[in-house]
Amino acid sequence: MGTEPLLPPHGGYRRMRSFQVAQLVYDVTVRFCDRYVDRRSRTHDQMVQAARSGVQNIAEGSEVSATSKKMELKLTQVARASLEELKLDYEDFLRQHGLRQWERQEGLRQELVEARPRTVDEVASWVAEAARRQRSAEGKGAPGELYPELSANAALTLATVAGYLLDRQIRALGEGFEAEGGFTERLHGVRSAKRRQGMG
Repeated sequence: MGTEPLLPPHGGYRRMRSFQVAQLVYDVTVRFCDRYVDRRSRTHDQMVQAARSGVQNIAEGSEVSATSKKMELKLTQVARASLEELKLDYEDFLRQHGLRQWERQEGLRQELVEARPRTVDEVASWVAEAARRQRSAEGKGAPGELYPELSANAALTLATVAGYLLDRQIRALGEGFEAEGGFTERLHGVRSAKRRQGMG
């Protein structure tokens, strides 16, 4: 009978839905900031860095999980906090430009979530189509005039989805750490098993 490996499976973050959505938020944020936020402003850099931090900390947490569940949990929490900071920046953008922020029950918000876009181009196509439909319904203005509002709300929605996924991930990591411990406990278990085998 084989003993439990000292280092459990780890990494694999690219398959995690939280990473995929956070990476999409980063790509959308880079494009959004390049188009609607002054590149020389501190806000531009802060938004891009907050989005990047979300992605990088999920990846780093996944990689370090084999030897430190505690650090994995901490890094995942940092990723979650970075995305919350980014959400505030998008909310600020909407408020400061006199644009409408979607309510939680907003139909467009639910439509975007159900569309499950996977690339920044898919998000851009969704925004363009939503702008076209909205302009057609209201019969005024050019669709392009709606892009900043729709794009900011779309990014905000995707960041919220990523945050929700990370909340679930953090909860699961915390429960797993409580139940199974971390690397130290695993090391003790492996050593104990080897000693028992030696005595057998």
